[in-house]
Amino acid sequence: MSGATHQPDGRPRGRGLGLPFPGQTGATNSIVDVPGVEVGAVTLIRGDGPLLVGQGPVRTGVTAILPRGKTGMAVPVFAGIHSLNGNGELTGSHWIVESGRCEGPLTITNTHSVGRARDASVRWLVQHAGLGASVAAWGLPVAAETYDGYLNDINGFHVTEDDVIAAIDGASAGFPPLGNRGGGTGMICYQFKGGNGSASRVTEAGGQRWTLGAFVQANFGRRDLFAPLGVPAGRLLEVPLPGPLAPTGGAEGSIIVMVGTDAPLLPHQCARVARRVSLGLARTGSVATNGSGDIFLAFSTGNQAALGDGELTPKHLDFLPDAALDPLFEATVQATEEAIVEAMLAADTMTGIDGRTVHALPHGPLVDVMRKFGRV
Repeated sequence: MSGATHQPDGRPRGRGLGLPFPGQTGATNSIVDVPGVEVGAVTLIRGDGPLLVGQGPVRTGVTAILPRGKTGMAVPVFAGIHSLNGNGELTGSHWIVESGRCEGPLTITNTHSVGRARDASVRWLVQHAGLGASVAAWGLPVAAETYDGYLNDINGFHVTEDDVIAAIDGASAGFPPLGNRGGGTGMICYQFKGGNGSASRVTEAGGQRWTLGAFVQANFGRRDLFAPLGVPAGRLLEVPLPGPLAPTGGAEGSIIVMVGTDAPLLPHQCARVARRVSLGLARTGSVATNGSGDIFLAFSTGNQAALGDGELTPKHLDFLPDAALDPLFEATVQATEEAIVEAMLAADTMTGIDGRTVHALPHGPLVDVMRKFGRV
């Protein structure tokens, strides 16, 4: 079975269910199809029953994305960001806007652990000083968040710096952790169980073939708005809703999207790619509500030699002309839409604090609905 259609445990992904997502995927249909990218996660699930702050139940974790892998951490990547709605956090964003690049791991966790994830990333960089003086001297790493307090004891601060470092150390180019894993463990999407999702596209731009991958931590949306591939599935699927205290009850919540590509892009082009994530989000049904933190980062792993050279010497860069970017824009929109649906398809029903239950998106009924609209 292909990683593009099934998870390693044999469970079907969207394409394995026959959903006709457009575009050609890479081998795993995920962000690790971009050469050099590694993903790791630590998942924390402990306890059941009533909420006891500081004890649990715990339904959380942290995800780490390494644009050049652990061995390439000393070399920054060109990057750009876009905030569709800013009720959220992505540390290091001012430096990305100022310099057009980011360094170190990209981590995603729950809202009240984002500072700890950022601090642990700095500690990891300090402990690995041999990666290069520019990294060892100082760092403004990226840490992002979405809220998991409907299912998780978020005020118990259960994600530790050691957990974050373990996620970074455990990152690999293997099939990434989807669904209820890592930072996505306690997340809710369109009032179904949400979490981590990823998809990739292989496309041609400027006369060469490139790979682009999206990774999402999906925790947003109101059920009646969910419309994958243009089908109003959220209004047609009879699945119990979470209780009224769910942050997504009024389409609140958030989504973090990381897009990586091996196409050689300049910082302003990365920012243009990041803006196109908004269109993929809209394709699934999002309206980017007031309470949602919809924040996106795009990076390019190109120009490694130039970015790894000394700071004070002239550089020679490769880059695609702006007029050649349309295929990458299209790939971004497609991969984002599919990654969000993949986060939901990979997630399992979860019960958290005070017995609150969020149900998974059911595969069989979804396929039946999609078939009625000619999408299977």
